[in-house]
Amino acid sequence: MNGIFAVLIIFAWVKTLHGSGLPAATILWHSHEMLIGFAMAAVAGFSLTAVANWTGRPAVRGAPLAWLVSSWLLGRLAMVSSGLLPMSLVFLLDMLFPVLLGLLLGREIIGGRSRRNYLLVAIIAVVAMLNVLYHLGANQWLPGVDRLAIYLLIHTLLLLVTIIAGRIVPAFTGNWLRMQGETQLPVNSEVVNNAALSLTVMVGLAASFMPTHPLTGVLAFAAALVHGFRLSRWKGFATTSNPLLFVLHAAYLWLPIGYALLGCAVFGWVFAPTAALHALTMGAIGSIVLAVTTRVSLGHTGRPLHAARLTVLAYWLFMFAVLIRVLGPLSGSSYLLMIDLSGAGWMLAFALFTWVYWPILSREKAK
Repeated sequence: MNGIFAVLIIFAWVKTLHGSGLPAATILWHSHEMLIGFAMAAVAGFSLTAVANWTGRPAVRGAPLAWLVSSWLLGRLAMVSSGLLPMSLVFLLDMLFPVLLGLLLGREIIGGRSRRNYLLVAIIAVVAMLNVLYHLGANQWLPGVDRLAIYLLIHTLLLLVTIIAGRIVPAFTGNWLRMQGETQLPVNSEVVNNAALSLTVMVGLAASFMPTHPLTGVLAFAAALVHGFRLSRWKGFATTSNPLLFVLHAAYLWLPIGYALLGCAVFGWVFAPTAALHALTMGAIGSIVLAVTTRVSLGHTGRPLHAARLTVLAYWLFMFAVLIRVLGPLSGSSYLLMIDLSGAGWMLAFALFTWVYWPILSREKAK
């Protein structure tokens, strides 16, 4: 379902940029739907699938899961209709999904005493509070705070990417390399992990509250170095023959690239802030969603961990789409064309993903 949403929401946004899209669509609306609508749906899918392994409790299913999916759908419909519905109703309907997700995860993680994952519950709570802040600004109850909320949401999700990727990328890579008989395995240092997490938080706060301050640029460059060093120790080049694994490393690479571009933007070196923004959002968040979903969906449905040709094509299309979007501001009068090409790449990638994975995710688990 999220794959279909990913196609439709970008189609609506591209149409809006050409003057014939949704009346409610603004830049901040677009950002909100990509973060709360698209990225958080992926977070929900991953965390609710994994939480049974984390806690040893039965998987979340039945009525609670149906209510969560319904709340997500109601939120998306409310945001699309935000020019027609009362503002307070849009606010209430859009809040259902992050609140229910937080309650469900909290019940499972805290009830299962999975202390390692208490931080995830706290982050979901922060996302819900920032969504409140967004609506307070969008509805002019606190004018201007919607933009701040969007930037804080972006960096909160980047923190989630940092945490989740730090767990699964070296673990999946190490497991596969052992099966190949390799002895040189990924190194996952707590010191480096903590440095990456700390810098992700510091850059997020600095970029949100003082986006043009030199300190923000310095912190961004430091984050780029630490994330790049972290990735370099995960043996990514040893996985080139396994697209399902290699794409995880390629997706994470957008984090150091994005932070480096952010540093350049702060100091006025070549790249505009929008280049850094899309390297971190479309690049780091979007590609990790595609990479993790394609890998984890196969594992949790009992299917062979093998990427179909159409899945590999989706990876290539998506990465080219990100590259085009990041370089778009340098194209001058062709900027809108670059956005169109990037949007087309995004839509094709998620259309292919939906075509391949809808049968996998809608059928019973393979025996």
